[in-house]
Amino acid sequence: SITSILDPAKLQFTQDDFVFVENLYSSIFVLSADAKLNINSMDDLKAYVESGEQVSVAVNGATSSEAFLAAALFGSMGAGEHLKLVPYTSAAEAAQAVAKGETNFAVSHQSQILETYEQGGVSIVCAFEKAIENGPFSGVEGVGQYGYPYFRNRCFIMARAGTDAATVANLKDLYDQILADDEVKTWLQDTMLLEVDTMSTEDVNAHVENVKGIVNEYKDIVAG
Repeated sequence: SITSILDPAKLQFTQDDFVFVENLYSSIFVLSADAKLNINSMDDLKAYVESGEQVSVAVNGATSSEAFLAAALFGSMGAGEHLKLVPYTSAAEAAQAVAKGETNFAVSHQSQILETYEQGGVSIVCAFEKAIENGPFSGVEGVGQYGYPYFRNRCFIMARAGTDAATVANLKDLYDQILADDEVKTWLQDTMLLEVDTMSTEDVNAHVENVKGIVNEYKDIVAG
């Protein structure tokens, strides 16, 4: 969704080269803040933005999902001109940067920021969803509650286009059986803070279009 808009020449394949089988899991990104800033809610974040302070956000890669989520949130809040995206070469480095004082904020997966949060180095400001319902960040406000754009990180299992329809259906049934197992659901949630989130082809298309819409609207902020 991102590369097809920012640098289509790099694409070696398109969505049409595959058929959807199943979504293996979903992960909800969160925005963390340097604990010294004492930003613990969306109201605190709005007040910080309205103060006109520079907003520096650690992200995993210059044009990553995290970068576009940060751009979408702060751009929607009117802070696009004050936003500085600071790219790191790994998600773990980006998650740690905010606690080291290298940035004010970070966008990361819940599992990547959990240890730093538990050590008191960061606060969790919000989730890029409507809300978080499970795990250690349960109850954290979601940007979706306030009408800000967002998307989840998802892991699609795909088959090459032209694969026999019965084979694709059998694969989907197999994965659905695995993902319906309570032990699998608990393991994903407890070990990696991931959620079982089975989807249809229509759900996937809606997800892709949502991401493309965000990329198109906020690509100038990300590009700097």
